[in-house]
Amino acid sequence: MVRARAGLEIHQQLDTHKLFCPCESRLSDEVVAEFTRVLRPTQSEMGEVDKAALEESVKKRRFLYQATDNSCLVEADEEPPHELNRDALMIALKVAALLNARPVDEVQFMRKIVIDGSNTTGFQRTALIAVNGCIETSFGKVDIPTICLEEEAARKVEDRGDVVVYRLDRLGIPLVEIATSPDIHSGEELREVAERIGYLLRATKRVRRGQGTIRQDVNISIEGGARVEIKGASKLPLLPRIFQEEVNRQVALLEIRDLLRERNATVGEAMDVTDIFQNTASRVIKTALKSGGVVLAAPLRGFRGVLKSGKYRLGRELAERAKAVGLKGIFHGDEMPAYGVSEEEVEHLREKLGLGPDDSFVLLAAPPERAWTAMERVLERARVAVEGVPEETRGPREDGTTFYMRPLPGGARMYPETDVPPVKITREMWEEVLRDLPPLPEEMAAHLVERYGISEQQAWQLIRDGTEDVFEDIASHTAYPGVVARVLLNLLPEMERDGLDVGRVTPEVLMEVFSRLDKGEFAKEGVEEILRAVASGKSPEEAISALRGGGEEELRDFIRRALEERRDFVVERGERAFSAIMGVVMKEFRGRVDGKVISEMVRDELRKFLEEG
Repeated sequence: MVRARAGLEIHQQLDTHKLFCPCESRLSDEVVAEFTRVLRPTQSEMGEVDKAALEESVKKRRFLYQATDNSCLVEADEEPPHELNRDALMIALKVAALLNARPVDEVQFMRKIVIDGSNTTGFQRTALIAVNGCIETSFGKVDIPTICLEEEAARKVEDRGDVVVYRLDRLGIPLVEIATSPDIHSGEELREVAERIGYLLRATKRVRRGQGTIRQDVNISIEGGARVEIKGASKLPLLPRIFQEEVNRQVALLEIRDLLRERNATVGEAMDVTDIFQNTASRVIKTALKSGGVVLAAPLRGFRGVLKSGKYRLGRELAERAKAVGLKGIFHGDEMPAYGVSEEEVEHLREKLGLGPDDSFVLLAAPPERAWTAMERVLERARVAVEGVPEETRGPREDGTTFYMRPLPGGARMYPETDVPPVKITREMWEEVLRDLPPLPEEMAAHLVERYGISEQQAWQLIRDGTEDVFEDIASHTAYPGVVARVLLNLLPEMERDGLDVGRVTPEVLMEVFSRLDKGEFAKEGVEEILRAVASGKSPEEAISALRGGGEEELRDFIRRALEERRDFVVERGERAFSAIMGVVMKEFRGRVDGKVISEMVRDELRKFLEEG
């Protein structure tokens, strides 16, 4: 059995203004100005340059920044950061307390080098605020060694290849970063830990909600493998699959390593083989040559069968390195001849490279400078294959597999922030945090079940969705808490799937609808019809009026007609005709009039009808 372990990093936006200026924390499409920057890697405090920053600089990209109506000179890096947002600090400390962590004595911000364009400064400001936390799960205790407060990155809105466009609306929004120890040993445990931390974050009522406001990074390794970071693995249901796929990938890479070592595999030097492909039918190569490109190839001795076979896909890993510097892909020997490359061209290439039966090759075509850079990265990855699993950062796909993004960053990208003064965490601050802690999720779930009579499953789903406050606000003022729960958990999601505008069904609308339900203006079965009408554009008043129709007089007239139309049947059955008539009336008035009212009126009219003969 493969021994694997994982750690989790969660980044959650806080619901307050930006971290170092008073600008609002929201997304905006109101672009007010644009400017361009080029970022370059810098040395850390120890004089080292981070390898992830170095690889990013190879791409030689320019960055176009769009300033918005909720950004200022701080986001543009034209003005020093303002005083630290104390509200954000207090929210982050509340999160730390819920995670059983101990605050640091003094908050000291650091600069984390980031030159992918996501920050105009070329670095991200981050500070440690608490240590030594933990949470309990059904799998046992999971330690949380660090909790940090940092600024959110800019929002990427377009990638034009050599130019990447970022918008400054998101830049500077406060984030709390929670990092667990690598105490997690299965995909299901990983999911539970993420879910538990998510509950605690939402319990503060001070975190932003919606797509992109929370992100998760997973660090996974197996025995004999290496730590690999999966960046942006934010879909909870996908976490078990991501865990297993990464374990499988590392197992395969270790098997490839052992096979390559048995063959004494080596990686040769790249050479220009453009002459072989002057008359090629390959569209990819022809396009590159027409624009002044070159064709490069390199021997991979002992690699045949591991680049692409029924079991191994090392070729995909090599191609990802080329893609990271701007190429669309590569060719390799395990898939040739293909893609317009002829068998004759492959034979000429193998002869020129001096390949044997167990050898393969890698082939690519691109403008000269980019081609040599890409080939260097590809061959570097091929050499690492003989060693095992490389430490790297990868991104998730929808099927749970991942793709290469960049080398795993290290400590060389950190150095002190000189523009933000240290902030002491006083005893008074910490006591203020402890006095204002919200109930834990399990306490809230028990409260909802006991007070409102809903099921435990419904209570946890409300907490998971973050709608327990809305539920309690309405349920505490109505005699129908179970209906409120069904509306929030089942009806509104169903309406959204049906394409209705559930944004119209605000908490205020729900409060009004249930208030009028309590007054007996319609039956509880009518709630769905009313809310669907509201989501379709009607006001609550219009929806309720349409449902009620003519009220009790309309109901009484309908019952009398139903009895008359079935005179023979009713006379023959007498009072036993009640059920049949009740069914006819309910079919017409269900939801419009309370069932108890209908029942009483049907009995009354049936008695009168029989007495009158």
